[in-house]
Amino acid sequence: MANLITLSRLLLLMVVVLIAYQPYSWWHVFNVALLILVFVSDGLDGYVARKRNEESVFGAMFDIASDRIAELTMWIVLVDLGIVPVWVPLVFIVRGTIVDTIRANQVTTAHETPFSMLETPLGKWLVAGKFMRAFYATLKATTFCWLLLIQPLPVLLPPLWGSWSWLLEGIGVTLVYLSVLTCVIRGLPVILEFAYKEKDTFAPRRVKLE
Repeated sequence: MANLITLSRLLLLMVVVLIAYQPYSWWHVFNVALLILVFVSDGLDGYVARKRNEESVFGAMFDIASDRIAELTMWIVLVDLGIVPVWVPLVFIVRGTIVDTIRANQVTTAHETPFSMLETPLGKWLVAGKFMRAFYATLKATTFCWLLLIQPLPVLLPPLWGSWSWLLEGIGVTLVYLSVLTCVIRGLPVILEFAYKEKDTFAPRRVKLE
């Protein structure tokens, strides 16, 4: 059931993307509500999994994959619409690829869930802590919803946009930079702990000369 909710969330995301490319209308405002539902359901699938005792390594990885698909899809769409610069999704793609590769390797070798692998207190708090996970999810959702919300305003509400565009766009830029910064900060513990564990692998081997 939890995995079905996750799959449904991805299908709803496709509807959001479709509406975002339509000519500006009040449907774009409704589209923000749909996007909110996409991110709210992210917490719902985890809740259902715990209540129905359906927690599994596959479920955790599927949830992370769906989160990654949702955020990268939104960033790429926002770039294509000319709302954010291309370097923003590149940061998320590089960070996500590195972190997910490390997680997949550790899941395969240690058979642990992705968020149970961190060992340092700071790493656990930044990556696996409930507060930081909720903060990061809320920040990304707020960023995407805000950028979609102001997208049609120059056409739907020209007087409002003419008077307050500097503030509305400024809030959007601030949210984007905060999202990027948080993304990088939360990825560092995974990379650093993995590098520390595998330091012997990366260390150059001395060749004994006879």
